[in-house]
Amino acid sequence: MKSLSFFALTLLSLSSLLHSEEKPNVLMIAIDDLNDWIGCLEGHPQAKTPNLDRLAASGILFENAHCQSSVCNPSRSSLMTSRYPHHSGLYFLSPSYTSVKDLKSRPTIPETFKDRGYKVMGGGKLFHNKGNSAVFNKVGTYLSTGGFGPLPPKKISPFPGHKLWDWGAYPDSDEEMPDYKLTKWAIEELKKDHEKPFFLAAGFYRPHVPCTVPQKWLDMYPLDGIQLPKIQKNDIKDISNYAISLTRDEHVAPTHDWVVENHEWKKLIQSYLASITFVDHYLGKILDALERSKYKDNTYIALFSDHGFHMGEKSRWAKRSLWEDGTRVPLMITGPNIQAGRSKKPVELVDIYPTLLDLCKLPTNELELDGQSLKPLLQNPNADWKHMAISEFGPKNITVRSEHYRYITYRDGSEEFYDLRKDPHEWNNLANLPEIQPLIKKHRAHLPKNYAECSPGNSTGHKAFEAASVYIKK
Repeated sequence: MKSLSFFALTLLSLSSLLHSEEKPNVLMIAIDDLNDWIGCLEGHPQAKTPNLDRLAASGILFENAHCQSSVCNPSRSSLMTSRYPHHSGLYFLSPSYTSVKDLKSRPTIPETFKDRGYKVMGGGKLFHNKGNSAVFNKVGTYLSTGGFGPLPPKKISPFPGHKLWDWGAYPDSDEEMPDYKLTKWAIEELKKDHEKPFFLAAGFYRPHVPCTVPQKWLDMYPLDGIQLPKIQKNDIKDISNYAISLTRDEHVAPTHDWVVENHEWKKLIQSYLASITFVDHYLGKILDALERSKYKDNTYIALFSDHGFHMGEKSRWAKRSLWEDGTRVPLMITGPNIQAGRSKKPVELVDIYPTLLDLCKLPTNELELDGQSLKPLLQNPNADWKHMAISEFGPKNITVRSEHYRYITYRDGSEEFYDLRKDPHEWNNLANLPEIQPLIKKHRAHLPKNYAECSPGNSTGHKAFEAASVYIKK
């Protein structure tokens, strides 16, 4: 009996040792065009996001996280390669990262996990457009969920512009939505037995326009009670004509004047909030599936949005700005040995790549990643952190975000500086105050030394960048 007990204990110890050396799994979740309108970030007082909130409460919520470009393609290309736009030259919506010389030879996050022995699976919007299937089908499997649709036969809203800029109740059921299909797929993958550790990436399309969801989600936000964001008339009077042109010209989104004059502001906010709650619900389904699975104790979750989104703040709409509403994003990471907490340190989406490798104890070799591992902040949210977050919109249009301040400089040489503790809406540009100059100097020290030339393209960003150049003195 003693020898049998010893044998049993030996097997148990060996099993425990093997289990402890198992590589952790990764669940990466992207949400498109989600700003800070979630409960735990308090971006809008009426946002109903119980599942985002519970995920944030189970790990570290980075309250001061920022994208590297407030446009989808350069932001996602940057985070998937951990490469700043000023290094790659990819600043705008086009071209595809696969045609950018600096990026196309760099391994992306899923490619690196594949090379390190992981089973790779992806679904929904992770890269921009064709980049999804191009990468995931090369290293694993990919589920296309149907894109930004479904689109109604004719627009619901009165806005006469781009077909994606629509809002209201459509379609009739959740089952017709791309994100429903994504959720169903992710749940099935989490039920399976995977022989290798997995890297599972799920990309939600909402709340990206069209902000259309079935009526039941709109009903959660009665129109009469919708609260509007705070704005200050003429708050951009203290910035340059170049900055105004860059953020307002050549845009497919409606102007703020149009939204107000056509009485659509509350309707747009209602639809955006409803779209967020819709995504939150299906995120919860995936989290529930993970919790029920055998992978629940050995899986890291990294959830993020690709950039912020203006909903009338600073009298503008959509993305493409260097202000807080354009660059700030939800970012939360949870998993084995990560205690619940919040960090106010400035972090970046380019940090996700090195962080996941670090958490999974995978070698970086010579990947030349621009980001920093966030593991020190995951262990201590208040740890010393010398880094600042930078975001860009074209060469030499760049913002530097520290723990309390935002500094912006543009190609025309103009500057902005905001104290976010006293001025969270960025209404008062302090850049010309003599007493602020030492602080500005500290932030300037984090600016790039060189900027790559802009990759050619014909996006609205390219057009706005070119249009604003008329305000640069020869």
